[in-house]
Amino acid sequence: MDLFENAMQEDMEREAPLASRMRPQTLDEFVGQSHIIGPGKLLRRAIEADHLFSSILFFGPPGTGKTTLARVIARHTKAQFETISAVLAGVGELRKVIASAKNRRILQKERTILFIDEVHRWNKAQQDALLPHVESGLVTLIGATTENPYFEVIPALVSRSRIFELKPLGEAELGVILTRALEDPERGYGGRSIEITEDAQLHLIRVSGGDARNLLNALELAVESTPPDPDGVIRIDLDVAVESIQKRAVVYGKNGDAHYDTISAFIKSVRGSDPDAALYWLAKMLEAGEDPRFILRRLIVLASEDIGLAAPLGMVVATAAAQAFEYIGMPEGIYPIAEATLYLATAPKSNSAGAIFKAQDMIRRSGVGPVPSHLMDANRDSVGLGHGQGYQYPHDFSGHFTPQQYLPDNLLGTVFYQPSDQGHEAQIAKRLEIWRQMQRDGLKKQAGSSQKDKK
Repeated sequence: MDLFENAMQEDMEREAPLASRMRPQTLDEFVGQSHIIGPGKLLRRAIEADHLFSSILFFGPPGTGKTTLARVIARHTKAQFETISAVLAGVGELRKVIASAKNRRILQKERTILFIDEVHRWNKAQQDALLPHVESGLVTLIGATTENPYFEVIPALVSRSRIFELKPLGEAELGVILTRALEDPERGYGGRSIEITEDAQLHLIRVSGGDARNLLNALELAVESTPPDPDGVIRIDLDVAVESIQKRAVVYGKNGDAHYDTISAFIKSVRGSDPDAALYWLAKMLEAGEDPRFILRRLIVLASEDIGLAAPLGMVVATAAAQAFEYIGMPEGIYPIAEATLYLATAPKSNSAGAIFKAQDMIRRSGVGPVPSHLMDANRDSVGLGHGQGYQYPHDFSGHFTPQQYLPDNLLGTVFYQPSDQGHEAQIAKRLEIWRQMQRDGLKKQAGSSQKDKK
């Protein structure tokens, strides 16, 4: 590199976007993803020891640190680090990298780590061209993808790689990144006089959607487009923040009370079978930048707690919506969330699954009763202790049911589950009443026979 190229490189680094300048240089600077690079975690130990045990695929939404983590690895490793963008490069560029890797291994005994950004953009033939070199160990692959690698990367590469999922950054983690950008005097805005209100910070953090790049781009736009006041201070309020990230502010409140009040209103509207109110509160949360996964988790709980067996498909719809969202993300991911909300709001309701708490309370108050002998495992002690003897296999009887004891002696006749008269559960209630009556009659008959035997 000559003097002109060196000067150009320095100019480019100074003029780089804030998100690029603030990119972490070390593992200690890296924010988030503690589940894979926290102290003592396998990947962190491998990076620090410069010993990547196999090829790696980083999978996660934009702005969560996939490329940054690859660059941190590049700084830690003594191996030659090569980078290819699957958006711009094809098999021709890959062949050049492979040829260099071969020469390097032969002449210098040096390893090569190949980072492929957006690896899912390569078609099957392009990925197949990479496979033999990963398989032979000539290159150690680090692939980054926003798409599920089990769907978008060929199975042969997936099977030869460890997959690490990076998750959207939380509000606290984004807050750390925002503070660093404002305080860092070299790479950030620490050398300038900037005042940003708490409302503005909260809006930028929440609307960035767990994406650090989105957050820093919005902050940069806010700072660079806001003229200083007569005192030389750049003041960023909520209005500036809204313009910078181009999304209207729906303020939850600084202390978080409105956040919990809104999710409470949403859940109670679904439970109360009001789909219009449910959609309204859902829209408010999404506009405020609420994590859709938080909403989906609450819907899954509601599907069991408030709908249950009255509409058993409620659980299926809610979990399918969560899975669909992980696969497609936003903005299209709003459809499965809305679909699950409408299905659950208009479904028949039952809270009968809460019967589990009655059973737990009974155990806590009375202790655990012994397992009746005929219900015990017959595979081990049937001959010596008689375990399992006398058990009647329901499928051997008409209607696949036969009355016999299932509860401990001291709990005979105890009822925990009371089905509602709603939806599918109304059918369960009729069926269960017949079975329970047959069981009561059968146990009375069995008890009478036992008394005769004693006499």
